[in-house]
Amino acid sequence: MSMPTQGSGLNSGHHPHDADEVRGSSFGELMRQVTTDLSTLMRQEVELAKAEIRQEGKKAGKAAGFFGGAGFGGYMVALFLSLALWAGLSNVMDAGWAALIVAVIWGAIAAVLYSMAKRNAERIRGLKQTNESVQRIPDALKPHPQEVTR
Repeated sequence: MSMPTQGSGLNSGHHPHDADEVRGSSFGELMRQVTTDLSTLMRQEVELAKAEIRQEGKKAGKAAGFFGGAGFGGYMVALFLSLALWAGLSNVMDAGWAALIVAVIWGAIAAVLYSMAKRNAERIRGLKQTNESVQRIPDALKPHPQEVTR
């Protein structure tokens, strides 16, 4: 995967303009050059962002796989500890009652985890910073679809 570099910046295909060239250019020509340079800059920034997202996505995917493996390992530990507790309790009481006690313990754990998850979910506010920054965009830069005619 190739990443855009600073060497492939705005000057690829363009040469720096000296003062005489700028003075000899019309306003329209200067605006065209600025627009072209801004367009090139935006494309390069988008390409850089895409490359970074791909790289970070691969890292996140790998980490998620490891977390999934660790979660499965934890599940297996909990399962076999539960079976051991059930077997241990069945030495002193009926196996049915021992299984019920283990199930009630897991029910209590699940209820506590659910309560914590619900409390954390209620704190989620969405994209607060993004919404605030979008609100600061001047109205002139915001699209007005009702004014667009074709």
